[in-house]
Amino acid sequence: MNGAATTMSVSITQFRRRSSGHLHQFQWFIVSFVALIVVVNNSSGYFYKDGDDQTQDRFCFCQLQGTIDDCSCNVDTVDYYNNVKIYPRLRSLLVKDFFRYYKVNLVKECPFWVDDSKCAMRFCHVEQCEEKDIPPGLKGDTTSYHQYIKEVQTLTNCDEDLNVELGYLNTSISDKAHKEFKKWADYDEAQDNFCILDDHEPGAEYVDLLLNPERYTGYRGESARRIWNSIYLENCFQSHSIRRSNRYSAMIPYKDMTLSEVCLEHRVFYRMISGLHSSINIHLSAHYLLSEKNSMGFVSPTGIWGPNLEEFERRFSPQTTDNEGSYWLRNLYFAYLVEMRALAKAAPYLRSEEYFTGREREDKEVRVAMKDLLNVIESFPSHFNETVMFSGGTSSVKLKNEFREKFMNISKVMDCVGCDKCRLWGKLQVQGMGTALKILFSGKFDDQIESSMTTKLKPENSQFKLKRAEIVALFNAFGRLSTSIHELEEFRQRMR
Repeated sequence: MNGAATTMSVSITQFRRRSSGHLHQFQWFIVSFVALIVVVNNSSGYFYKDGDDQTQDRFCFCQLQGTIDDCSCNVDTVDYYNNVKIYPRLRSLLVKDFFRYYKVNLVKECPFWVDDSKCAMRFCHVEQCEEKDIPPGLKGDTTSYHQYIKEVQTLTNCDEDLNVELGYLNTSISDKAHKEFKKWADYDEAQDNFCILDDHEPGAEYVDLLLNPERYTGYRGESARRIWNSIYLENCFQSHSIRRSNRYSAMIPYKDMTLSEVCLEHRVFYRMISGLHSSINIHLSAHYLLSEKNSMGFVSPTGIWGPNLEEFERRFSPQTTDNEGSYWLRNLYFAYLVEMRALAKAAPYLRSEEYFTGREREDKEVRVAMKDLLNVIESFPSHFNETVMFSGGTSSVKLKNEFREKFMNISKVMDCVGCDKCRLWGKLQVQGMGTALKILFSGKFDDQIESSMTTKLKPENSQFKLKRAEIVALFNAFGRLSTSIHELEEFRQRMR
């Protein structure tokens, strides 16, 4: 009995010792696990310092959420609509001949200062396209083609019983008179423009945009900073002072808190320029020159290009932008919505275009694809409402003229860009944005409909007119913004 009790006592003591050891092991496991979570979270940026004004995860500062200021939709809606519906359609449309050949003057002198800082890197050069590659319909005057179509339709509808001799009218006009009429028409039309059109000037040539994609060429330094300084600091509205920043190359003059204190028209101006700037910076980061040599160690004639996450973070992260990077990215969405509204407003006119290049099969494909894209754009639930701008009487007319003059001035600054390829894409995107503003604010594109947000252009509106260069710039500029939103999502995936 005593032996059994002694044995039992020893067993209980051993059990307690073993249990105590297991308990200590379990406690150490819990402590280690908690410590590991703290380390991981701190390294990922989930814990904030006191006074941090960022409301989003620093690990992915580009993960934007919430509504877009001065618009009635949120970031998630635009992301889905663009990446799933609009971007794939634009991507297939913009490779067509009508949109890939852009006539532009890249030899104009800078009107503001002596351009003594030309980019010497080989990737700054614009590849010229062969004459034989330009579609036949683009080499001639497309205006005469449309006039020919109208004349054929008119002759077809004539009364065949009309007395030819009595009904004859001499409509011949001298070439000199035609030129004078064109000058008058160009002058009248220029009063509605928000940017310089130079496709008709001496020195303008066709450029194949597919041969010259927008990407990082190495153009930077004082010359590039001077361009953005001029755009931001010398085109400000006089009624508001400009806050200087320690980084001009990606600056918007006002933070959002200050922007809310200025009028809508000023906010729209700055947010569109900032959105364009953000879009360009995303392209340069997504198509960065990773190496001039191939995998064999030899110099590559085209270079090795790809996304550069470090460059993207340098241009937009909170640490390098004084916590303003997320605002600049949000302005990209704003510029996108403004240009999409212009496309929706001009949709009836754009559907009626022939998109003529002389290559019948492809022209037909473009017309079908264009109607499909415009249907998608029109079905977007929350377009930007331009009718709330410039609606205050005489003062608004003055404000609109000032708005137009400043944007016109920015298009002139593009002729001061020292890199030819950067100049090409800068001119195209500014002209595309200027064309969108022309559609929204010239007044010639409006149809009086009871609901302001369904205001569209009458298909038969004779006042509405866009040149081919404006249409090409309009869609390519919107394509650049659409691509930026798509590439932004790819950077988010990489950061995750």
